[in-house]
Amino acid sequence: MTKPFFSPATFSFLDQLAKNNTRPWFNEHKPSYEQTVRSPALAFIESMQPSIQSLSPSFTAISKKTGGSLMRVYRDARFSNDKTPYKTNIGIQFRHVAGKDVHAPGFYLHISPQECFVGAGIWRPDSKALGKIREMISDSPNAWKQLTDNKTFKRLYAFSGDSLKTYPRGYAKDHPMINDLKRKDFIAISPLSQEDIVSPNLVKLVHQRYKAANDLMDYLCNALELPY
Repeated sequence: MTKPFFSPATFSFLDQLAKNNTRPWFNEHKPSYEQTVRSPALAFIESMQPSIQSLSPSFTAISKKTGGSLMRVYRDARFSNDKTPYKTNIGIQFRHVAGKDVHAPGFYLHISPQECFVGAGIWRPDSKALGKIREMISDSPNAWKQLTDNKTFKRLYAFSGDSLKTYPRGYAKDHPMINDLKRKDFIAISPLSQEDIVSPNLVKLVHQRYKAANDLMDYLCNALELPY
């Protein structure tokens, strides 16, 4: 039987970090971070590599401590009222080869004591990319409706993120696709349980969820003139 990557100790560490979010505490407990968080995450990413490549050769699974698919534990608190130094979740993003940061199209896995989920799509694209996606939805509404109304996709996923309070410039407020055109984020979220995360079948489960979002990723890449 395949050994699980993560364990209840993973969630315990993240919980303790949330209660002791300081540099001295983290430095003292860094061996636990390595053992229960970073090492399992890197092993999971490595095991996901064939799966990601089977979905699309244009997406990457890079098992590196820095600069790879595992997102930094250090928070960028420069523009936030919350000055705590560390993230209290595990973030893993399998990005498109054309993307340099989290704003690129990608498959995502979020692990925290509060919630666990997989995501697929693009978060907070820049204005040029956002314009291309909106244009694609306006020009090809049937293809968008077909993928978002797919039974498996609807059962597993729900769209998340922010939307404009009014309608975007260049589109009528009564446009038949206005609710989707108002989106600032095109991220679909599928929840997981802690039991799913500590299961030895995690790679298979995550692959199945990503596969269910295949048409969404293909559509977004097409809108951005990127290969899928």
